[in-house]
Amino acid sequence: MRIIARISLPLTAVAVAAPVSAGDLQVQFEIPRLRVAEYHNPYVAVWLEDANGKAVANLDVWYDTDLRGDDPRKWLPDMRTWWRRIGRSSTMPANGISGPTQPPGRYSLRFSEGSRPLPRLAAGSYVLKVEAAREVGGRELVSIPFQWPPAKPMTGTKLGSKELGAVRLSIKP
Repeated sequence: MRIIARISLPLTAVAVAAPVSAGDLQVQFEIPRLRVAEYHNPYVAVWLEDANGKAVANLDVWYDTDLRGDDPRKWLPDMRTWWRRIGRSSTMPANGISGPTQPPGRYSLRFSEGSRPLPRLAAGSYVLKVEAAREVGGRELVSIPFQWPPAKPMTGTKLGSKELGAVRLSIKP
């Protein structure tokens, strides 16, 4: 199950107000408002990799699905790491995974293990990856490692420096 919610509460308040149920993985991230001459909403990819760097789940991909006269997939390779690991072998648009770009704000995604697009995960080490790339802008990748299955509720937060703000992962056993 893929739930996208644009949230306007502070990120820490959202984590308290929206607990993650058992078997769920919740990803919250911020697209910061940048003061630049030409701003385009970023393309964003969210996926999981195993300890060996192999992509195991393509969770979400936001890209411009409404390019007039141009292939909307044209700029997907700008998310370089996602493209090399899982993007080039993915068919886009993908039902339940693809969505349009979003403006600056805070976003929350929730995935239930065993439901598309989050498969049942074998026990081991994993890394959540969130990558953003903007036309006439920069590119940024944020990674949060975690263990599956978690022995207790777990959260991890990393701060982006330009294209992404805070990225937070919350999981429960």
